Amino acid sequence: MAHTGRVPSALPSGDPAPPDGRLPLIRVADARTVRFGVYVHVPFCDTRCGYCDFNTYTATELGPGVTRGSYADTLLLELRLAASVLGDAPPPVSSIFFGGGTPTLLPAEHLGLVIKEIRERFGLADDAEITTEANPETVTPGYFARLREAGFNRVSIGMQSAVPRVLEVLDRRHRPGRPEQAVAEARAAGFEHVNLDLIYGAPHETDADWQASLDAAIGADPDHISAYALVVEEGTALARQVASGVVPAPDDDVLADRYVLADETLRAAGYDWYEVSNWARSEAARCRHNELYWSDANWWGLGPGAHSHVSGVRWWNVKHPARYTAMLQSGISPAAGRETLDDAAMHTERIMLGVRMRAGLDAAVLTDKARAAMPQLATYGLIEQAAVGEGRVVLTQRGRLMADAVVRELLD
Repeated sequence: MAHTGRVPSALPSGDPAPPDGRLPLIRVADARTVRFGVYVHVPFCDTRCGYCDFNTYTATELGPGVTRGSYADTLLLELRLAASVLGDAPPPVSSIFFGGGTPTLLPAEHLGLVIKEIRERFGLADDAEITTEANPETVTPGYFARLREAGFNRVSIGMQSAVPRVLEVLDRRHRPGRPEQAVAEARAAGFEHVNLDLIYGAPHETDADWQASLDAAIGADPDHISAYALVVEEGTALARQVASGVVPAPDDDVLADRYVLADETLRAAGYDWYEVSNWARSEAARCRHNELYWSDANWWGLGPGAHSHVSGVRWWNVKHPARYTAMLQSGISPAAGRETLDDAAMHTERIMLGVRMRAGLDAAVLTDKARAAMPQLATYGLIEQAAVGEGRVVLTQRGRLMADAVVRELLD
């Protein structure tokens, strides 16, 4: 997966997973000293956004045996499975992230039941970060207060744009200004850490539109802002519109210009990049759950389609909520498949993820040939010259725009 708290609709191929979900004992033992988090996928949406390729379902797509009201009980079944598989091997959970879909379509008390079960089964670190994504139209001041009571201390609000016609193209239902209002409501409820998600490169979006969205997001005063380029995913409504010529495909040069505008605008407002698509006002404001993904730590993904990783073993659950529920109720692991990463695969992932971080990649993990390429990459302005002298690979702004090329060079 892309390591952004999202569950893609397509599952990878892999080896069969055992019905009881057991992992090799040596891998479980390796988990004792590695940070451990829990991702909770809530696959429900009122409507489907045209660009969305995540594993989500509207009410008419769920089928029998699945309801929003009973979903938390099903998640508890998978948590009990996780506890039986991992035992007391993992350290206390350092972060929990509820993503979707729209987690805030469920009662806050139901989300709190999942947090309570995680605490009882695995323990929570004293400073555990507990985040939920939220659509602006699904939250109220009272709901934010109930989230705080349930144990949440961070919220990520889907803003996407501040421009009405861009929101319309993206099939977003909230009105302009509502995300900013939601930030204020979250702050009033006691949330210290609040993120706004933005998307750039939508059809017909102008530079002025993107600047207006950035200005509106900054004006709301969250301590974290994420900005992602629009990707046209195969099988989505947006992909069909692009294919038929109804709307234009995103232009790579325009996307690059929008990224530069975002980086410069956010930096001027006191936000520093710490991952290619993420900016925070302080180290405390960074999303520690996403940092767990990017640093190759361990996590268990709950829910249909959710991915998990423990000490080099990766697996993913069946996609549809009805099948996911039926398997757990029958005492069977909902894992659809899994893979054990070899040294080469882990090396590749370490480089791909490590270079995306502001802290950079330790050059010691590179081959001699890759280390020898670092001075030339610095000459091309793709990595920071000073960091090379310190034995690290840190992308420049230009390097972030060409991150894939830098990775290819370091893997060659």
